[in-house]
Amino acid sequence: MSFDPQGQGAVITGTACGIGLAVARRFAKLGAKVFGWDLDCSAIAEDPGFVHRANVDITDEAAVKAAFEDTATALGQVSILVANAGINGPTKPTWEYSLEEWQRTIDVDLTGVFLSVKPAVMHMRTHNYGRIVIMASVAGKEGNKGACAYAAAKAGVIGFAKGLSRELQPSKVTVNCIAPAITETELFKEMTPEYIAEKKALIPMERFCTLDEIAAMTAWVASPLCSFTTGQVFDVTGGRATF
Repeated sequence: MSFDPQGQGAVITGTACGIGLAVARRFAKLGAKVFGWDLDCSAIAEDPGFVHRANVDITDEAAVKAAFEDTATALGQVSILVANAGINGPTKPTWEYSLEEWQRTIDVDLTGVFLSVKPAVMHMRTHNYGRIVIMASVAGKEGNKGACAYAAAKAGVIGFAKGLSRELQPSKVTVNCIAPAITETELFKEMTPEYIAEKKALIPMERFCTLDEIAAMTAWVASPLCSFTTGQVFDVTGGRATF
């Protein structure tokens, strides 16, 4: 059994920048056939690490279903799904949220994961093999002051992964989460400087998580070697997470 996903088809959502792009490049380096999804893939149009790209709104069920069908046709078998696409949402007290702001965060960060995972699960069950990796957050375990919608959505995907992992057993399809601490990505644009500094101060290692560290953990969890672990949350938090 190999660590490398050599020759395996991998779908990564939210892949045009940040964590998704780092994961995609790590997988490509390891020999996977990477299919990238994002709202706008123009930034990776010439990136040689992708065998194909698709503009997909993960909150649109019909669009996700069509994209997965196209992806499965192109790749033959999709062995890996990394459900990474997400937004931070506003950083302010809960009582200042509008319903629209709350719902948008839940739609992308929780419902979008469900919609992305559903066709992958159906496909993987027919092949009796698959690795589903959902990008959660330490916020889903401990909460984040000033980003309650984000924390609620990330707690939701952790619960979703745990429940789905049990529904799929016994099989060779696993479902796990990665829970990073705050990381320097495009999501910083949605945060205030005060919010960023506050979250960094919670990390015992006194630095931000790096994209390479998240990509390395994701590669392990998605590998054939990670075969007896499902329904778990893998922390990349610099010691912040306590459970």
